[in-house]
Amino acid sequence: MTTVADRLTQLIHREGPITFDRFMEEALYGDGGFFASGHGAGRAGRDFVTSPETGPLFGRCVARALDRLWRALDEPDPFLVVEAGAGAGRLAREVLRAEPDCRAALRYVLVERSAALRAAQREHLALEPVDEALGPFVRRADEERAVPAPAAGPVFTSLEEMPAVAASGAVVLANELLDNLPFGIAQWDGERWFEVRIAARGGGGFQEVLVPLDGEFGPVDAPGSRVPIPRALAEWWRECEGVVHEGFVVVVDYATSLSSLTDRPWLRTYRGHARGSDPLEDPGAQDITGDVVLEQLDAASPFPRLRADRQADWLSALGIDELVEDGRRTWDAGAAEGGLDALAGRSRASEAAALTDPTGLGAHQVVLFGVGGAGRGFTW
Repeated sequence: MTTVADRLTQLIHREGPITFDRFMEEALYGDGGFFASGHGAGRAGRDFVTSPETGPLFGRCVARALDRLWRALDEPDPFLVVEAGAGAGRLAREVLRAEPDCRAALRYVLVERSAALRAAQREHLALEPVDEALGPFVRRADEERAVPAPAAGPVFTSLEEMPAVAASGAVVLANELLDNLPFGIAQWDGERWFEVRIAARGGGGFQEVLVPLDGEFGPVDAPGSRVPIPRALAEWWRECEGVVHEGFVVVVDYATSLSSLTDRPWLRTYRGHARGSDPLEDPGAQDITGDVVLEQLDAASPFPRLRADRQADWLSALGIDELVEDGRRTWDAGAAEGGLDALAGRSRASEAAALTDPTGLGAHQVVLFGVGGAGRGFTW
């Protein structure tokens, strides 16, 4: 059986040392790669926990956020929501369970590259055929073409790639996706920039080599400083531009500024709910991830940034404290019987603590972009 490492070695022998983003693409998304094999977010048997895996509370808050964006767009019907990097569908399921006000208009598209994770989505959601995502359709007397029927939602469907449809009144949501988009690595030697490339090592394995690189990549002074080269980020934004004619793009991720890259280990690996090993070791068996650089995010986006909030502040604006208090009341009322609703209510406090932890998930950035003039002056 050909492994990820075997294919990478063959590729390097054919083409010479490859960029880190090509290595990362194969290690994460190639045949047998980390996500292609069904690894990723979750609890038992998974590799790391993202906000949706803490429990249903994050999904309830996202449902409230979608309602506010829907209203800011004058309540379009259909209301297209594209979740990029949807994984096994946990967030989408909790949004549906929260019964948002926009649900009758909602057409929710889960975009996930991994066939294994797309298959897992069916354990959480009833998925419709792709051509029903904006349907059912009706033909009006004054229209030559069929148009989506009103109040036909919610409709959920799944795709491998961003949908080939452009919509007004749409939202693209990316929760902890951009940190996994493949990126190159630039290194400063004190006088000029080099790109880190990956070569095959004699006897097996991989090693870095440096190749001169033209361009400026950050305000760094210390020799050996490294910054990501976000080639895939630009392509992702082009895909968003093809989907949303008017609406919003919401990015939730761990992010930093260019000036802070030298102060923290921005390139990391995860495996089995623990930090992994060197990114070049055992490709396909561990997650490879990097901080999203806010300046690079803004530079790549064709849309203006409307606001950026810490996740803890964003959730507070969406009423997470109110939801926790509701949960406490539910627990107090039903503790003697110990029903599922009471137990779920009691768990909200611990979920909220995890979601707003300033040293963990609460420090994530929630960055909102407006498309086609949408959302000027918007507040959560």
